[in-house]
Amino acid sequence: MVAENGQSFIPSAESPIVNNFNCNLKQPSDFKIKNEGDTIRVIETLDGQLITKEIHAESLIINGFAESNPEKDILKIAVANRYHDAPVVTAFIKNIGLKTGAIASCVAHDCHNIVVVGTNDEDMCKAVNAIIKTKGGISLATETEEMILELPIAGIMTNLPAEEVAEAYIKLDRRAKELGSKLRAPYMSLSFMALLVIPELKLSDKGLFNGKSFEFTEVFIK
Repeated sequence: MVAENGQSFIPSAESPIVNNFNCNLKQPSDFKIKNEGDTIRVIETLDGQLITKEIHAESLIINGFAESNPEKDILKIAVANRYHDAPVVTAFIKNIGLKTGAIASCVAHDCHNIVVVGTNDEDMCKAVNAIIKTKGGISLATETEEMILELPIAGIMTNLPAEEVAEAYIKLDRRAKELGSKLRAPYMSLSFMALLVIPELKLSDKGLFNGKSFEFTEVFIK
């Protein structure tokens, strides 16, 4: 007999946690995009799909920097290398839908760096730092709150019981939708925004990448 009435008789075994998280905490200024033109390339997310489209939009310039524009659903997306300290790479994305706050995850195929989308630099930084502090996770941040599902094993897995994980994920998913996301699975969509081999436009810690021409490209169209 190995289990009865939903209870396992198999003894649990302790195992050391393996991980590789070696970056320092970020500052809101790390997510700034200095203005270099009036038109930007934007990753267009397609609900329920891994592919994206490249669209062009007018940049919102404030004090010399290109900023998120929640009214037009054009938000900043950034990738932070989690294996060593490196400059944060920031671009723009559409259809995530947040009206306030930020969501982040280091379940981000294939490199599993930290990917974040947000309406402002402060909340994006807060969501990223929550993941850095716990060396892995899925997070959400607003001016007044911070939520995280910790993923301490390799930064992508948990050692918590399945029921607790499911409850935590449901709360994050529900809150992201309360903040404005219309996607069926906002965190699932976020996980594939750094997978460069799937067209059309994706973002890595090295920059914005066009999966059709298979080369890096610029945020601003000059």
